Amino acid sequence: MNFVYEALPMRVVFGDGALSRVPGEISFLRLENVLVLSGPRQEAVGKQVAEALGDRCAGLLPEAAMHVPVEVANRAREVAAELGADGCVAVGGGSAIGLGKAVALTHGLPVVAVPTTYAGSEMTPVWGLTENGVKRTGRDPRVLPVSVVYDPSLTRSMPVGLAVTSGINAVAHAAEGRYAPDASPIVSLMAREGVRALLAALPAIAGRPDDAGARADALYGAWLCGAVLGATTMGLHHKLCHALGGTLNLPHAETHTVVLPHALAYNGAAEPSPAELWELEGRLGTPRSLRELGMAEGDIDRIADQVASATFPNPRPVTAEGLRELLHAAWSGREPSPHGQRRT
Repeated sequence: MNFVYEALPMRVVFGDGALSRVPGEISFLRLENVLVLSGPRQEAVGKQVAEALGDRCAGLLPEAAMHVPVEVANRAREVAAELGADGCVAVGGGSAIGLGKAVALTHGLPVVAVPTTYAGSEMTPVWGLTENGVKRTGRDPRVLPVSVVYDPSLTRSMPVGLAVTSGINAVAHAAEGRYAPDASPIVSLMAREGVRALLAALPAIAGRPDDAGARADALYGAWLCGAVLGATTMGLHHKLCHALGGTLNLPHAETHTVVLPHALAYNGAAEPSPAELWELEGRLGTPRSLRELGMAEGDIDRIADQVASATFPNPRPVTAEGLRELLHAAWSGREPSPHGQRRT
């Protein structure tokens, strides 16, 4: 075997009640003036963290927004500079953690992440910013959180629908990581275990929303799937979702959920099976089409051309024609077809 695997440097604290350990992480990192970031929906948890930090909290900014608009990022950067912050605590899903990364990218401040969804952003050095309808992404070690506090109890308030789509978003990280050009046996182990945990936990959550064990298993799976994304290069699925989200402002987790079976079928991926994933999504009541997420049919050509013109690794050649067929299927809610061939 010939491969390279680089372990990303970070601490992970996992367990019910782990939120109470955030002040200890701040002490461990020797931070004294921390800005707490969250979105509006997680402001209450953000306030809880701010109160626990006491004098070491510089302030709370509950303004994180989906796809990290550059205007919101600049606002957070300005507030961090004005307050003289020496670090950030990002509380929430991918939007809040992405905002923390935007601050880290320009100011070099360490980020402590407290995830409340299964987005997985906390495990990667990938940042994203949306400006003028275009989402740009990049990789920079400065944005990788230095500590991640996983408290499964914070995910129990997540509605079932969001829990399921957020979980499938995490599955997408592992599924695409299996055929990435920089995959390795270690990455494959994490991917298989992460997908296993999530695909077992999501039906349990759908049937028993208060199942603490299932919520913990899903968060554990999301951690592993996020680590796969952090160790590998993104391909077609993520490029499509970034274009759909950044250009059309479609909801993040739901877009990943709709697109994933089609992207896997296009690439001929076997794990997880596109057909099995499609059927699972049907049983769990997830969105099945981009149309129901607000995408107009007239946007298909624009997204196909945008993604086809980008440069990224993928196991199957990406063409505008192939993308149009994939997007038509995803837009209409048609069952995914192998290699993008239309089913009759």
